[in-house]
Amino acid sequence: MAHEGDWAARDRRYVWHPFTQMTEWFADETIVIASGKGNYLFDTRGRRYFDGVSSLWVNIHGHRHPRITKAIKEQLDRIAHSTFLGLSNVPATELAERLVAVAPKGLRRVFYSDNGSTAVEVAMKMAFQYHRQNGPAGMKRTEFVTLGDAYHGDTIGSVSLGGIDLFHRIYRPLLFKVHRVPSPWKRKEPIPKRRNPASVDVLAPLAKIFGSRGDRIAALVMEPLVQGAAGILVHPRGFLREAARICRGAGALLILDEVATGFGRTGPMFACEQEGVRPDLMAVAKGLTGGYLPVAVTLTTEKVFKGFLGPPGGDRTFFHGHSYTANPLGCAAAIANLDIFRDEPVLERVGVLISRFRGGLARFRDIPAVADVRQCGLMVGIDLMEDPAGGKAFDPLLRIGHKVILAARKRGVIIRPLGDVIVLMPPLSTTDAELDMLLQATYESVEEATRAGGIQPRRPQRARSSVRSW
Repeated sequence: MAHEGDWAARDRRYVWHPFTQMTEWFADETIVIASGKGNYLFDTRGRRYFDGVSSLWVNIHGHRHPRITKAIKEQLDRIAHSTFLGLSNVPATELAERLVAVAPKGLRRVFYSDNGSTAVEVAMKMAFQYHRQNGPAGMKRTEFVTLGDAYHGDTIGSVSLGGIDLFHRIYRPLLFKVHRVPSPWKRKEPIPKRRNPASVDVLAPLAKIFGSRGDRIAALVMEPLVQGAAGILVHPRGFLREAARICRGAGALLILDEVATGFGRTGPMFACEQEGVRPDLMAVAKGLTGGYLPVAVTLTTEKVFKGFLGPPGGDRTFFHGHSYTANPLGCAAAIANLDIFRDEPVLERVGVLISRFRGGLARFRDIPAVADVRQCGLMVGIDLMEDPAGGKAFDPLLRIGHKVILAARKRGVIIRPLGDVIVLMPPLSTTDAELDMLLQATYESVEEATRAGGIQPRRPQRARSSVRSW
């Protein structure tokens, strides 16, 4: 065993980190996590940090939750893994049954994969193949519609759906073309239920593309209510409901990416429940196992499933799979996760936290560099700019968002930026005191970093709008 101080040096010598410019990694202090308990992480030097982004949005009930840990240990005494090709296993069968029971009505079939990106990729391939093998008209349905600023993962199909230039532009020659309509996040007021969608500006582009290409579109793919990796872009109320209506009216399938929003992040178990929308396919991952192991699923309807039934060896087989599909350890963790939701008042507690979050975020408007504060449940984005009134962003070379997270670490909090948007997404198990601490540490860190960027603290001279939230 190496001395504690060796871990950071060994990391820098051998490891290549995701979404990280490694020259910057080498310049900063390297934090190596050794353990976790509850809502906290502990590094190799014994320092404690509140997990303010749920370990990249996956942790639900805290680290080392006894019920999930026990379930994995008990499963280890049975079997760790066997192939799902040509065989089944007990935890995967039970988990599928349990997921159908809590999923939006109509989703009756569960297809396993490994992560959110592959769950979306599976949904795309299913939609494409379903149309091609179910009637001559379906052969034309080869196109997909997505939202601007979309992020659905990092495999090539999911990147094709994406619309974040920083992440995706380098791979453009490898991607297939999609129809991308503007993200609706800038609109603040709700969309009336009975209004003609073509007369509502955020829906007009969607109505137009389905009006002109509807018979060629296989599916609309979108995150419900909020676009996470785009910077917590919160959609106006009613947008999801009306988008689903337009999509279905053209005979296309609706794919909802609930990878980030599922399992209580926005309030209910799944975000689409807030608008009564039932997708044809739904991708879930991240919180599925409570933040323990990489398991993802794509849920779909009996209608889509039956569209793949045919003679043995025929073309209707869905040829997709992974070596660790339906891993029993991960499925056991996911079952325990659902047990906690069933047996404990998790979602009721989330409602209390959401309200407390909203109240605590209001004072961030007093910081001159805060351009916007967006909240959807326990998903929060704090948008920083050099001159919010004039629309002037900080010089990217200043790395203001990065400076905020470094300042937060000094205060015992782990958070992560998306550019100069500071993301807060604490575990559902966060206490009132921990939430207050997270907000205070973030407030101080934003003030410290933006002062370093040339923005001096002052009291607001005019009334500023409240937190934009669901």
